Amino acid sequence: MKYTAKMKHMALATALAMMTPLCLSAGEMPVGKPQRSVIRDLEADRPDATESPRTVDAGYFQVESSLLGYARDHSGGEKFDAWSWGETNIKYGLNDTMDLQLLLAPYVREVTRTGGLRQQSEGFGDLTLRLKWNLWGNDEGRTAFAIFPYVKIPSGTAVSNDRWEGGVIFPWAMELCDGVGLGLQAEFGYLWDAGGYELDFSHTAVLGFDVTDQLGLYIEYLGVAGGHPYEAYASGGVTWAFTKTFQWDAGVVIGLNNAAEDLNTFTGFTVKF
Repeated sequence: MKYTAKMKHMALATALAMMTPLCLSAGEMPVGKPQRSVIRDLEADRPDATESPRTVDAGYFQVESSLLGYARDHSGGEKFDAWSWGETNIKYGLNDTMDLQLLLAPYVREVTRTGGLRQQSEGFGDLTLRLKWNLWGNDEGRTAFAIFPYVKIPSGTAVSNDRWEGGVIFPWAMELCDGVGLGLQAEFGYLWDAGGYELDFSHTAVLGFDVTDQLGLYIEYLGVAGGHPYEAYASGGVTWAFTKTFQWDAGVVIGLNNAAEDLNTFTGFTVKF
C-alpha cells in the first residue's frame, strides 16, 4: 500500500466550506444547531496521517479538503507521478460520541513512465465511508481514544483498482503539556494488491506543537507492513487557525527507504459549520 495524502454534492460542499469563514467572526457559531455549554475546539483528521480520536459536535458538518496533492515514486526504472484536486472528507456529527464521514476524490491524474513507454490514467477516485466512535476524551481529560471502521467503495474509473476494501483504525491522543500533544495510531486494512487480498498494518506517531494561538506545527513517523517490503515515512507540516472554525494547512511526506513512496505534498483547509 502506498501512502497518499488524505486522502479521502462535492461542488456544493466545497463552496459552502469556502464561504463559511467569510460569514462567521472568530467567536461565532452557526445558529440552528443543538445547544451545548461548550462547542469543541476544531479538530481535524488532516493534515497528518494520524487521525484525531475526537468527533464533530452533534448536528454540525465539518469539511476537510485538500486543494492540491502531489505524489512521486521513482524507482527500479519506473517513474510514477500523481496529482489530486479537491480530495475531501465530509463529516457529520451523529451524536456526542459518533460522526459519519464520506471521503471522495473528484479528480485524480496518474502518469507512469517505464523506459520509453508512458501510461496516463485520470478520473474520479474511490469513495470511502467511515464511522468514528469516540470511547473517551471527547470533552474532557488529557487522553482520548476512538474506534474507526471504514469501507472503500470502488468508483470503476481508470484510477480505481475496482475492488472493495476495508479496515479499522485505532487513534489515541494525549496532551503531554500545555501546547504539546502526542498521537499514536494503529490501523488494520484488508486491501487488494497484486492479484489478491492481504492484511496490511500501519502505525503512526505524531508530535504536535502550538507555536502561537493560531500557528501549529507537527512532525510524524509512519510505517506500513504487510505482504510487501516494509515502508517507512517521515512527515511534517503546519496549520494556521484563521478563525475558531476554519484553518489552513500544508504538509510533506518523505519516504525513508526504497519501498516507500518518494514524496507526497499537500495543502488544504478544514471548516466546521
